[in-house]
Amino acid sequence: MTPELMVLLLFSLLLITILVAGYPIGFALCGVSLICGLIGWGPQVINLFAQRAYGMMITYTYIAIPLFIFMGCMLEKSGVAEVAFDAMYQFFGPLRGGLGVATIIICVMFAASSGIVGAAVTAMGLTALPSMQKRGYNKSLSTGLVCSGGTLGILIPPSVMLILYAPMAKVSVVDMFAGAIVPGLLLGAAFIIYTLVRCWVDPKAGPAIPKEERTHFTFTEGIVMFAKCVLPFFFLILSVLGVILLGICAPTEAAAFGAVGSIILTRAYGRLSWTSLKSTLLETFEINAMIFMITLGATMFTAVFFGVKGDQVVLNLLLATGVGKWGTLVLTLLVVIVLGMFVDWLGILFILVPVCVPVFNALGFDPLWSAILICVALQTSFITPPFAYALFYIKGIAPPEITMPDIYKGVLPFLAIQIVVVIACIVFPEIITWLPSVMHN
Repeated sequence: MTPELMVLLLFSLLLITILVAGYPIGFALCGVSLICGLIGWGPQVINLFAQRAYGMMITYTYIAIPLFIFMGCMLEKSGVAEVAFDAMYQFFGPLRGGLGVATIIICVMFAASSGIVGAAVTAMGLTALPSMQKRGYNKSLSTGLVCSGGTLGILIPPSVMLILYAPMAKVSVVDMFAGAIVPGLLLGAAFIIYTLVRCWVDPKAGPAIPKEERTHFTFTEGIVMFAKCVLPFFFLILSVLGVILLGICAPTEAAAFGAVGSIILTRAYGRLSWTSLKSTLLETFEINAMIFMITLGATMFTAVFFGVKGDQVVLNLLLATGVGKWGTLVLTLLVVIVLGMFVDWLGILFILVPVCVPVFNALGFDPLWSAILICVALQTSFITPPFAYALFYIKGIAPPEITMPDIYKGVLPFLAIQIVVVIACIVFPEIITWLPSVMHN
């Protein structure tokens, strides 16, 4: 069978098993890879799969994944997001859209100390959404804020997505972390600006809290409130990102610092118990097993794809379109965004990245810049209807009066903002490359 037909068979079977048959993506990747491998190579492909699986299991960087997952799950149970939101509520509540601003700020801090989207969306949905609904916030705006703000955890370090992407792109995890910080903060700032402008144009969308509900405090009381409610986040951020970016230790060791820090923080807030610890460990095991099953399937899929010269087939196909270097880049980003409507981010990451990396390298794009650009575009997969985890998370905890159409309507402006930030990263590559270059100098 020719390489072109093998690539067509690979992707056709994958789409059928995932989108039509509805198989879990990890099992779909393993099954399709095994079938196509046997067709293309014969029984010896099983030995190749075993070697690839063993290589994945001994990859030291991957140890950071369960540790970061544990940290995020433990933070969700610590109540630190709830306490911090109450403090931000008093600071920003008097502004139109102030609760929305507080929500995004807490989401940014939560993202920089956990990296788990599910934990951030769930925690902020239970904390911020009732407060905004109680004070008359537009239903679509409030759900859009929680969904989009919660997804920052997949981009702002420490991010599981960056850890998984780095080995595939042959880029340093530390450089990936550094390159993602500015785009992540830029997204958060853009969400805040949109919220303030919309609530200034339409005061009913995000009214300020009534004067009788405001707590008046002195400067000293404000400092104490800040130290008690916000500094714990900075403690975790410094314990994780600080030691990585300063070169004190690698991401895996930093993840261990973060896991221990989350336990200390939960104990400080009086939420640590054997029950919560057991629940966190079980949740960590379940999420980590899912990720590694998909990673195993993706490893097998990549082995077959490269073995049948699929990378060369795709490169020839893209070059034959005649859209040129930049047209190929834009086309790839559009594919990422469209796939995000139907496939979860892990599936896109493991299916598309092995195809994109050699193509981008052949076209002369900077590996770090193109990797972060794909990650920024990949973040949209969490809020692009109809298949989007963040939307399902928020629906599961939202009050009955908030419908799925409300949620869909709410995320569309934030989806547009994410696409604008992707364009900005293309036009101004320094958004991604500046911090890594400073670190190397």
